[in-house]
Parts: sequence; C-alpha cells; structure tokens
Amino acid sequence: MLRMSVKNEEYLMIGDDIKIIFLGGGGGQTRIMIDAPKDVNIVRSRAIEKRIQDPELKAKMPKYYAEEEHPEKYKKNQK
Repeated sequence: MLRMSVKNEEYLMIGDDIKIIFLGGGGGQTRIMIDAPKDVNIVRSRAIEKRIQDPELKAKMPKYYAEEEHPEKYKKNQK
C-alpha cells in the first residue's frame, strides 16, 4: 500500500487512463475527482459494505485505520 501527502489540485495517474485529482477538504472529508474510462467500475466502500449481508464475508473485508501523520520515529528530537 502506498501512502502519500498531496496538495490541493495535485493528481495521481493510475496507468495511462485513470486520473485522481485531489480537491481539498475539511471536517474529516476529502474531495476527489476521478477521471476514468466508462468501463472502469468505481464503487465507494460504504456502498459495497451495505450490500454484503453475510457477517462472515463482511468480517473478511479489508479495514484501514487512520495512522498518525508523523510517527515519533520521524519527528526531530525536541530538547
């Protein structure tokens, strides 16, 4: 998994034809714009989780948790 920081209006390219543009955000939300071919299926995780009724299958779905932005090992020593 790749984790990075981006500025507003920066973008990522996935392959040659998928562009994800970061529009900024606030209040715990980030706005993005996705430019992709029509044949690429894009689904929000919340929608997928709503459709799954089997608790065992739902438990197997990947979960991602927020981490500290800068873990202690990367911070400069404060003296």
